[in-house]
Amino acid sequence: MPDKAGRWARYRLCAALAIAAVALFARAQAAEPVTVFAAASLTDALAAVVADYEKANGKSVRLSFASSSTLARQIEAGAPADIYVSANERWMDHLEKNGSIEPGSRRSPVGNALVLVAPADAAPGRVDISRDLDFARLLGPGGWLAVGDPAHVPAGIYARQALTRLGKWAGLEDRLARSDSVRAALALVGRGEARLGIVYATDARITDRVRIVGTFPESTHGPITYPFAIVAGHDRPDVRNLFDHLTGAAGIAVFERFGFVTK
Repeated sequence: MPDKAGRWARYRLCAALAIAAVALFARAQAAEPVTVFAAASLTDALAAVVADYEKANGKSVRLSFASSSTLARQIEAGAPADIYVSANERWMDHLEKNGSIEPGSRRSPVGNALVLVAPADAAPGRVDISRDLDFARLLGPGGWLAVGDPAHVPAGIYARQALTRLGKWAGLEDRLARSDSVRAALALVGRGEARLGIVYATDARITDRVRIVGTFPESTHGPITYPFAIVAGHDRPDVRNLFDHLTGAAGIAVFERFGFVTK
């Protein structure tokens, strides 16, 4: 039988190898860029916040933008996201209920406004968005109203709320050009393929191909807020550092510069 000294030596070797493996795994994780899944309407602002962070910290960050619903479903399916930023509370609620975000990490530091846009070279004058506004007249014969798909895209969900409360939904539902993200809806208007569009105020700022013609009263739709959270099981120091930067004073200042409303 092996003597006790031999068994002890093998035990120490196995323990040392296990510790080394854990250390290597931790270093490999730390070397990987932190991955952020974020709503398409945050593309420009979040890229600017992250650029500041990378410059100050020498860390690499990977960004993936799409509609909030698409990203939430990808996270549910196991996509390698570390941080998720939604354009509404609904999709964050969905992930929180199924345990996909880190408990206690959720924050909603910024918001937005909902606006009506038209192609810059064919925009009507400013309009007062109310029950008296004749959307059909503004659209003209055969004109389309571009929106994020109200079935799942947050900007489209807000658009449906607003049109419903204004008593316009039934008359406009068949004239909607439904897009898979708010940026896609914005592009339809910018290219002149839709006569009007409903997007966020910050989206309208990024291009000179559209013009804001009206702002929807806040009373016509739910609060437009952007919840941030760490994905469950990903609360590492590098992830937490970036998360705190995105939702802290430095990040908020950049979001303000891009027109987001801060809380």
